Amino acid sequence: MNIVKTVALLGILSGLLVAVSYWLIGGPTGATLGLVLAAVMNLGSWFFSDKIALAAYNARPVSQAEAPALYNMVETLCDRARLPMPAVYIIPTAAANAFATGRDPHHAAVAVTEGIMRILPEDELEGVIAHELSHIKNRDTLTQAVAATVAGGISWLTQIASYGMWFGGGSRDNRSNPIVMLLTIMLAPVAASVVQMAISRTREFAADAGAGDLTGNPRALAQALQRLDQNSRQMPLNANPAFEPLLIMNGFSGKFMANLFSTHPSTEMRIEKLLELEQKLLG
Repeated sequence: MNIVKTVALLGILSGLLVAVSYWLIGGPTGATLGLVLAAVMNLGSWFFSDKIALAAYNARPVSQAEAPALYNMVETLCDRARLPMPAVYIIPTAAANAFATGRDPHHAAVAVTEGIMRILPEDELEGVIAHELSHIKNRDTLTQAVAATVAGGISWLTQIASYGMWFGGGSRDNRSNPIVMLLTIMLAPVAASVVQMAISRTREFAADAGAGDLTGNPRALAQALQRLDQNSRQMPLNANPAFEPLLIMNGFSGKFMANLFSTHPSTEMRIEKLLELEQKLLG
């Protein structure tokens, strides 16, 4: 069900890009350009999204000799999940967070911050690593990269169109429908963000469940999420907002704002589902 929902949301996002191109650039030519833009951006995300994300957080690769406990934990969980060993990265910051990236399980990386290794006990850190490996196994890292690039393309098109609207550019058809163009410029990026957030939230629930199954200890991940939620509100991991859906946790100062704009489900909902999974495993 999660896979079907994700595919449907990606289809909506791609359709939105084509529709925006149609309205802002004009007719079939605009729609064709939208399709070409989506293809080029998705191809770029396929090959370079992992490198860009790791660079955005200043992550550095580590070997088994440099971080034996972390490396061995990832290796053990990969053996259990029947996944190839990903590259392991550490992010030099006191903020507590983690993410996975890469286009497929054979080209994947797991990155954790120095802060998360400091504040989480071993079983909770294992739950976080299992969560990230579940993203890799489910190929969520590629899904998020595609969603981010398509949403970015929509934002780019609307910015270009807004400049053209104010300075006299755009096609004759667009200028004859200024209200439609203005509504498209204002609403398309918002709609793209909403769909992107829906994709991210769906995949987070699936990765939480996958981590609980992999470790056999959903409660450890639930406890980790509670710690990370508190830490992220005090010390968020700042970088380009486009990469925030990759993180295991994001945080805002206000609860209302968190629920409205977060790319993740609420921590309370995630913990509740993990504890429900624990009861199923025990039963």
